[in-house]
Amino acid sequence: MLVAVLAVLVLGAPPAIALPDPVPCDGCWQPELVTSWQWQLQGQIDRSVDVDMYDVDAFDVPERVITKIHDQGAAAVCYVSAGSWEDWRPDADAFPDDVLGRKNGWPGERWLDIRELHVLQPIMEARMDLCANKGFDGIEFDNVDGFQNRTGFDLTAHDQARYDSWLANAAHERGLSVALKNDVGQVKKLLPYFDFALNEQCFQYDECDRLLPFVDAGKAVFGVEYRLETDEFCPQANAMNFNFLKKKWALRVWRIPCR
Repeated sequence: MLVAVLAVLVLGAPPAIALPDPVPCDGCWQPELVTSWQWQLQGQIDRSVDVDMYDVDAFDVPERVITKIHDQGAAAVCYVSAGSWEDWRPDADAFPDDVLGRKNGWPGERWLDIRELHVLQPIMEARMDLCANKGFDGIEFDNVDGFQNRTGFDLTAHDQARYDSWLANAAHERGLSVALKNDVGQVKKLLPYFDFALNEQCFQYDECDRLLPFVDAGKAVFGVEYRLETDEFCPQANAMNFNFLKKKWALRVWRIPCR
């Protein structure tokens, strides 16, 4: 132990493990820069909304609904929380107690220790397989910015980038395109791994410019604002070529698109 401590003092902390090479997603569906969309995570999916893309829950939405979404010419994106434990999910018992951290502000949810990839990998891979088997086109991994929150774990930006890049590569291996959810501070680092972005409240928090590398790379940016009125963000969102909506926190059918 003393030798290890002295080595750190003399040589510095060991270097972080390098991120893996991005896995390409040849032949995967990818949204156009301008793509109309609906984000509905609660309630029976209302397919009368005339959009190009539906973002819906992995577990709650049956395969037949995904088929119907495709039949009407739209794509389907699979919502999965990859950074939090949700006590109502059918696989909730698969998470050992030692990877469960603080509550994240939503009922029944706690942050995950994303450093424990050997524990989370089979669980998340099973969820990705569920998405692929149901016929989803892409996947949205939620809560992948834990390092910026009080999770109960000493997570670093590199821990997060390592986990997020692994998620993206594993999804690509299953033929699913991937959205980077929030985590705007690591956009430049993670851009090669992700096919589009999905953001919450970047106009409210004045951080939307960080998403412009996606647009510059020809990759779509989707987003929502909850508290701002449409005239406070839609003109700017449209000028930045973002696909933004005004939504309510419950993420049911109600929506006001910016364009």
